[in-house]
Amino acid sequence: MRFRPCIDLHNNQVKQIVGGSLRDDGSGLQTNFESEYDSAYYAKMYQRDRLTGGHVIMLGPGNEEAALLALQSYPGGLQLGGGINPGNARKYLDAGAAQVIVTSYMIEDGDVSQRRLDALMKVLKPQELVIDLSCRKTVHGHYVVVYDRWQKFTTCQLTAATLQMLSKYCCEFLIHAVDMEGKMSGVDAGLVKFLADNSPLPCVYAGGISSYEDIELIRRNGSGKIDYTVGSALDIFGGHLSYQKLTADEFNC
Repeated sequence: MRFRPCIDLHNNQVKQIVGGSLRDDGSGLQTNFESEYDSAYYAKMYQRDRLTGGHVIMLGPGNEEAALLALQSYPGGLQLGGGINPGNARKYLDAGAAQVIVTSYMIEDGDVSQRRLDALMKVLKPQELVIDLSCRKTVHGHYVVVYDRWQKFTTCQLTAATLQMLSKYCCEFLIHAVDMEGKMSGVDAGLVKFLADNSPLPCVYAGGISSYEDIELIRRNGSGKIDYTVGSALDIFGGHLSYQKLTADEFNC
């Protein structure tokens, strides 16, 4: 288990938002934090502290400038997601992304598209791709993959078979527990355990972490196998958890 840093971008600014509140017309956006620093500031900080595998997420259009700045500031150290498709993936890898992260592109007619996965594999190797399986829990207790700024449900349930099928196309899974994201209301312990028990690939969990006890819960339920990202609760994003403390060995083992 190790800490993975993040840089979330909205309108070319580093922000922390409440998951599921971003819409096409910008209405309803709930912002927890808006930084006075640019993306390069955070990228260089992560490089200085030798943190790898962090992700830069472009939340909607108008973020390319800030995204490229982050990648150029820490070449090979960050993953990039948000609007990635076969036409632009190679550009971001060439600009310094360690991997690109894909969700929405691989969804077609509300489900994971074999045709689109094949299209990605024509321009990417599995070790260059992270698949984002961010999900919401239904009233029936199933985890269902969501896309398009987490506003739309797919028909794809997060199951052991789903993880196994997708594992041949990528090197890692990124999973935001969307109903927890940005709310600092605690982690989805059941989702963490499910991922630890069923994923054939490394997984990164994000969503709801608000205390050191939450991180210990991820360690325990994830059997030490699930990495984690902290957003709004981190002091560098206006929160109360110490970034420096999370870079220590105690929270990376």
